[in-house]
Amino acid sequence: MFSKSCEYGIRASIYIAEQSLLDKKVGLKEVAKAINSPEAYTSKILQQLALNKIIHTDKGPTGGFSMDRTVIEKINLAAVVFAIDGDKVYHGCGLGLPSCNENMPCPVHAQFKGIREDLKNMLETTTMKSLTLGLIGGLTFLKR
Repeated sequence: MFSKSCEYGIRASIYIAEQSLLDKKVGLKEVAKAINSPEAYTSKILQQLALNKIIHTDKGPTGGFSMDRTVIEKINLAAVVFAIDGDKVYHGCGLGLPSCNENMPCPVHAQFKGIREDLKNMLETTTMKSLTLGLIGGLTFLKR
């Protein structure tokens, strides 16, 4: 449903939010290792997240990636998904067909429409803070 870039973007955002709540900035290598992603790929994803003001980056010896606490409390998963994949998750065909719509539906169009609406609701109501609490409490994980 999400592109690989988006999956890594979500994981990176959650990890950076968690570390920011612990008052830590993190570097590229640490983020890539934490989310099990290649460094060069992670770098491009972090650039996208920074351009969309999801994360903040500071250069220099005390620099790194972080997220403002007010952003952690307000930003939802929908913003992260939009920063990486745009809005295609809400409009794309469940079978990947280029022109699936109400007038010319694919075989799963009607069923997928409900799933897409549920996904949109989940993405819009899930904040970074709610996702980081499980990590901090050891109840959830980003890699095995």
